[in-house]
This record gives sequence, structure tokens and C-alpha cells, in this order.
Amino acid sequence: MPQHQLDPNTWIDRYADYLFNYTIVRVKDRETAEDLVQETFLAGLKSMENFKGEASERTWLISILKRKIIDHYRKINSKKGQAEVRMSYNSDSESEGDWLEERVADKFDLNAEDSMQNEELGLAIEDCIGKLPEKQSTIFKMKTIQGYDTEVICNELNITPSNLWVIIHRARTALMGCLEESWF
Repeated sequence: MPQHQLDPNTWIDRYADYLFNYTIVRVKDRETAEDLVQETFLAGLKSMENFKGEASERTWLISILKRKIIDHYRKINSKKGQAEVRMSYNSDSESEGDWLEERVADKFDLNAEDSMQNEELGLAIEDCIGKLPEKQSTIFKMKTIQGYDTEVICNELNITPSNLWVIIHRARTALMGCLEESWF
């Protein structure tokens, strides 16, 4: 197996666009995507001695980028977990002084029946997606489950945006019919 080499002088020309496209699909914010790609290049430079040559440069940079994206979402989610309090000692209004957390539904506050229904529905959806024609299934998963941008899907599958939306519409229609038969 050939040993791959690193050439950081070519990274921007060779990989910047690919890494950016990979990132923008996942973070949906241009500035954040640019920052994450820059952080990836910097981390790659700092950890060049750890490169074993078993993977290509691009694969190695993508693995660094994936960790950067995960860290980005961990940081966002840790901020969401911080409690916010609105307090007013001068008012008798019921809406003031309450905990924000009490006003948001707790997604973990499910009973056993809710959990079983969610699991059964998930399995029914998976089964129905599996019954779609291959092209519809692939495009539906890429757009609605994996969150790829329209442009990325169209470029990758060599289709037009209007064709993409027709295929997604047909997939949704077929899924609704399948779910009505098997779930409802």
C-alpha cells in the first residue's frame, strides 16, 4: 500500500472548495463553514507529525473537519443547556419570574407508549423508504435525512433542481400512501 504524503502548500488550492462544500451542507452558515475549514487547515498543520500516510491527504483533512464540526455542535448545544431566568420583583404577573426551561417541552418526558409509537413509526418510515425506487430513495434521504443542499445533490447526481423537486414530491407522495396503509 503506497504511503501518502502531506503537502500543506497545496491544501487551499486542492481542498478548500471541497471542504467548504462538505461543511456548508452540515452547518448551513457560510461564515461558520469558512471558520471550520480554516480551523481544519490549522489543526492539520499543527498535527502533521501524526499523519501516518495510510490515508490520502483529503481523507485525513476530512477526518479533522468532521471532529471540528462535532465540536462546533457540542459548543452550541452546551450553551443551550444553560438555564435562563427572567425575574421581576415588582410585578405580580404570572409570566414573569418563571424559568425558561419550564416553558419548553422536555423531549425526554415521554412515557413508554410514546416511545413505542415513535420507534414503530420510525421503522414504518424506514420500511416505506426501502420500497421507493432507488433514485427516489437516494434523493429523498440525501435531501431530507442527510440535509444536503439542492446544489450538491444536483451536481452529484447530474440532475436539475426542478427534477430534484419533482422526485422529492413523488417520494413524499409515495411515502404518505405507504404510511397510510401500514401505519395509520
